[in-house]
Amino acid sequence: MTIDLSGQVAIVTGSGGGLGREHALLLAARGAKVVVNDLGGSVAGVGASTDAARAVVAEIEAAGGEAMASGASVTDFGQIEAMVAETMARWGRVDILVNNAGILRDKTFAKMELSDFRDVVDVHLMGAVHCTKAVWEIMREQKYGRIVMTTSSSGLFGNFGQSNYGAAKMALVGLMQTLSLEGERYGIKINCLAPTAATRMMEGLLSEEAKQALLPAAVSPGVLALVGPDAPTRTILCAGAGSFEQTQLILTHGIHVGHAPDAAEQIAANWAAIADQQGSVVPDNAGAQGAVEIKKLMEAIGK
Repeated sequence: MTIDLSGQVAIVTGSGGGLGREHALLLAARGAKVVVNDLGGSVAGVGASTDAARAVVAEIEAAGGEAMASGASVTDFGQIEAMVAETMARWGRVDILVNNAGILRDKTFAKMELSDFRDVVDVHLMGAVHCTKAVWEIMREQKYGRIVMTTSSSGLFGNFGQSNYGAAKMALVGLMQTLSLEGERYGIKINCLAPTAATRMMEGLLSEEAKQALLPAAVSPGVLALVGPDAPTRTILCAGAGSFEQTQLILTHGIHVGHAPDAAEQIAANWAAIADQQGSVVPDNAGAQGAVEIKKLMEAIGK
């Protein structure tokens, strides 16, 4: 079934270039009216210009779509509220939010200034919080919404020199997990995308061959699938070079050692059993961990 977004309104942050631009173009091609939001700064988050956002709007309009440019900074909640208010005044609704804006300040943790840690968290995590908060009541009232958080393999699996970026990106997974529970009764579905693409954030790190394989446009179909009417929720979709995978946070069956004096030693001697994924589950919520642990306790004492 073709995913048709006609009549819907989408906000895509950081969409003046790279992945965000491709997301915006694809959503517009499928019928959505798109807010192209981009501060227009450097990869490090320095400077500001609406030129890039306006250029993407021009592309969308040239193809017969509707779009508007926004230079609002995702780190400034007041600016984001104003952007959303302008969107509502123009189109009357917000159906889709793609939190894509980001910056890099890569250094090893030993050499990293705390300001570089805070700034990256402020853009990636708090930027997504600001944008999501600004549209949350709108989506609740209309009982429909689709939100995509852009996580990263650097957060899911770690990457040397990216403690700030990785921490922010993994935090977005936690944000998705809770908001998906709170938004479920209102028809709001929230997912994460972990993209691999040749963007300006990867400048100087990839060969020409790799750049051609890792085109940003190859990732965007994943966004479309995550914001469609039949989208899943609480999914971490990995995407790159035309391939798509899912990362899941699992809880292994583990072991029960009780309150024995040598409990720590039993744990240390049984790492393999604790890590064994046979019988693992994907918890529905935080209480599931406690439920598993209580069940093992009951089994251990014969109840």
